[in-house]
Amino acid sequence: QVQLVESGGGLVQAGGSLRLSCVASEGTFTNYDLGWFRQAPGKERDFVAAVNWSGTRTLYEESVKGRFTISRDNTKKTVYLQMNSLKPEDTAVYYCAARLYADGNLSYDYFYWGQGTQVTVSS
Repeated sequence: QVQLVESGGGLVQAGGSLRLSCVASEGTFTNYDLGWFRQAPGKERDFVAAVNWSGTRTLYEESVKGRFTISRDNTKKTVYLQMNSLKPEDTAVYYCAARLYADGNLSYDYFYWGQGTQVTVSS
């Protein structure tokens, strides 16, 4: 089964940028759709963005459209989340997730999860 390790979180001022990375080990990377989710203190974990196994389809949560970009490099077994124009409300623990590839909506049915990386945006 795939194992996921995130990195790239940190503290940034509002308007700044961060790039999160998630490296996969074990399993065949191209068997998986990949997503990013986030959980703010006291809130449920929410969908942020996802990319299908081949990188040809993406999906974004409405509040991050135009600011965040998800991409994957299948040769490096890595998925990225480029986050620009960050806002204080983007503060959360960000999780990388994987599911066996499937047609349809990319925002749910994720089974494999990383440990999370903290993103803090100061105002």
